[in-house]
Amino acid sequence: MTSSTETGGVTGTADKDYNLIWYVEACLSNALRLEQYIQDAEREKDTEVAELFRKAQADSRKGAELGKELLRARLSGG
Repeated sequence: MTSSTETGGVTGTADKDYNLIWYVEACLSNALRLEQYIQDAEREKDTEVAELFRKAQADSRKGAELGKELLRARLSGG
C-alpha cells in the first residue's frame, strides 16, 4: 500500500497479508486474461505472440502457486 500507516484495523487483515492476497488474485486474473489473448493470437495464426503469452501465463500461474503456498503457511500459523 502507498500509505505509511497500517490499515489492518479497517480491513481486519494486516497489510502484508492483504498484499499477498492481492498478489495471488492478480496473478490468477492475469492467467485468465492471457488465455483470451492466446486464443486471439492463435485465431490470427500468430504463433510468436501466442507463445509469448503462453510463457507469461505460465509465469502468472507460478506466481499464484508460490503466493498460495505462502498464504497457506501463514494462515495455518506455519
